[in-house]
Amino acid sequence: PTRLLVSISAYRQGLPFSTLIEALMMEFIFEVLREAGVRLPRAIGQAVSIAGALVIGQSAVTAGIVSPLMVIVVAATGIASFTIPSYSLGITIRLFRFPLMLLAGAFGLFGVSIGFILLVIHTVNLRSFSVPYLSPLAPLQTKDLKDILVRAPQWKMNMRPREYGQLNPTRMAPGLKPGPQQGSNNGGRKQT
Repeated sequence: PTRLLVSISAYRQGLPFSTLIEALMMEFIFEVLREAGVRLPRAIGQAVSIAGALVIGQSAVTAGIVSPLMVIVVAATGIASFTIPSYSLGITIRLFRFPLMLLAGAFGLFGVSIGFILLVIHTVNLRSFSVPYLSPLAPLQTKDLKDILVRAPQWKMNMRPREYGQLNPTRMAPGLKPGPQQGSNNGGRKQT
């Protein structure tokens, strides 16, 4: 909407730095506060993180260094990064954010596309214990896709994925795994 665009451009007037520099500064400050919160004792660390973010964000806006919209965007990005359950994956994504922001600042949406393509190329070439990191998506194994986005019932998965089960391709003997009741129409319940 036009009113939103006018409001955003009004916030940008009089700021000394470009949007890229603002975002990099705020992300760096947010990362410093996050690391300080991790390294301090639990109760103090949380208080320092929350109070530091509030004080520094408000001070930066009041001093006219960054726009309020940038503080909101960086805070939302930081809070959303806490939803990643794996700590090492979270660090990787947080570190990848900086080069991606530089590419976006230099080349715009084309730079973001280049960064994403480079990330995909890198993850396709990764191997963990001699197994491709994105297996069975790359290389594509259509028989192994039943365990990717939605897990198939246990009784339907007879064979191990090709990348893992080279020595013993069978998952479990047929009589040992749970499955639908054979020869009954009432779900295995006794009729009275």
